[in-house]
Amino acid sequence: MAATDMNEILHAVRSVDFPAGKDDLVRAAKQAGASEPAVKALRGIPPESYANRTEVARSVRLPGDAGLGLSPAQRAEQARRGGRRGQAEQLRDVPKPPVEEELDREDRDRDR
Repeated sequence: MAATDMNEILHAVRSVDFPAGKDDLVRAAKQAGASEPAVKALRGIPPESYANRTEVARSVRLPGDAGLGLSPAQRAEQARRGGRRGQAEQLRDVPKPPVEEELDREDRDRDR
């Protein structure tokens, strides 16, 4: 069975009127002729209402070896930011930017 990628999944649900539920997304993917792995990935998302394709992308889980359509430079940048290929952004352990660190420090100093 061939793997899928996020581009295929998002392309498969491009005609969906949002907000949409999981069943609507699976149905749209089937109607769009998406591959079985893409439909399977959509079946695996939580049964919630999704406001847009970005929310769908955050919920879909892909195998670690799935192609994400990123160039080698983009994958390198992603690795520098602390994530594994295919890992949702909110699951990454990414250090705070220096500006945010400085603001947190000022807040702590002010609270003393």
